[in-house]
Amino acid sequence: MSATLLSTHFTLPGQEDYYKGKVREVYTLKKNKLIIVATDRLSAFDVVLPQGIPYKGQILNEIASEMLKATEDIVPNWLESTPDPNVSVGIKCEPFKVEMVVRNYLVGHAAREYQAGKRKLCGVELKEGLQLNQKFDAPIITPTTKAEQGSHDLDISKEDILSQGIVTPFDYSILEDYTLKLFKRGSELAEERGLLLVDTKYEFGKTPDGKIVVIDEIHTPDSSRYFYKDGYEERQAKGDKQKQLSKEFVREWLMENGFQGKEGQQIPELTPEVVNSISERYIELYEKITGKKFQKANVDAIETRILKHIEAYLGAS
Repeated sequence: MSATLLSTHFTLPGQEDYYKGKVREVYTLKKNKLIIVATDRLSAFDVVLPQGIPYKGQILNEIASEMLKATEDIVPNWLESTPDPNVSVGIKCEPFKVEMVVRNYLVGHAAREYQAGKRKLCGVELKEGLQLNQKFDAPIITPTTKAEQGSHDLDISKEDILSQGIVTPFDYSILEDYTLKLFKRGSELAEERGLLLVDTKYEFGKTPDGKIVVIDEIHTPDSSRYFYKDGYEERQAKGDKQKQLSKEFVREWLMENGFQGKEGQQIPELTPEVVNSISERYIELYEKITGKKFQKANVDAIETRILKHIEAYLGAS
């Protein structure tokens, strides 16, 4: 089994702050610069699993980088450089306290709410008679409040965001516009790969000079759900389960082994066989989403490699 990156402990030139998220570590440097390291940690049901997944950090970082570059002509983003397969460098922004979730099919959280009898999601009316996995007439935006660390994000309507002053009307109009533009481009890129972009989320922030930009990964299997386009209509007509491309397979494996993140539940053992199978699925996701062959980075001394590349970048910039 390949070596994995579970954490980093760098002291970088000009470092002012350090934050450890579920799967990524954020170093704040002087002059509003952020360095984000994507580790191989895997989270599900808001719990970080004890074993790392080989190449997962590289895969998510490279998909996110590719997708940000493929959309920067329509929506500006925070990214400046990717000096290492696991590292992204960019501008430190002030995040908006909402996530812009956009959905084009009745699936996941939206489906659970609908099946519970609700016909309004985040202030958006849903028509009667929808089937599971059915495409909406048009994509809908269902925002959530950005939760504090360790808490679940909560659904919120556009009206409540504005009335509570969480985002100004002017800024929200830009967030809406950017969200729909990104989703349209993401859907086009997915269709080129034989995929359907089902739902995703976007996070935005303001640069020090007040420009609104995307500040997080986009269109990765951790932040998005895809269906395979081929056979979608046939499966839908028969009421069959849709073939998905996301990290849902990890959640399904955990549920099959009695874990949903609830109190008192034990995380099942991820054997080397299970870990390798998850790694192989992530590589498959990468190749399907990008249309490129995945090139495994050298993992003999991952931390040393990453630090060397960061220091070289900082020395040159």
